[in-house]
Amino acid sequence: MGVTRLKRKDRRNKTVSRLEVQFLKNATNLELGDRSAEPKKSQIAKNNEVLAQLAGK
Repeated sequence: MGVTRLKRKDRRNKTVSRLEVQFLKNATNLELGDRSAEPKKSQIAKNNEVLAQLAGK
């Protein structure tokens, strides 16, 4: 049996679902501990600090 080529819609669904799984793995695979704690100097921490100041005004 020959290899069948996926239609465009099916190819898109395949890549979208693969990326979705990858995103969910990245989002939920945080472990508690020193290594996963957000560093104080990180840009995200700075941004959160600024947003908290703006929200307080």
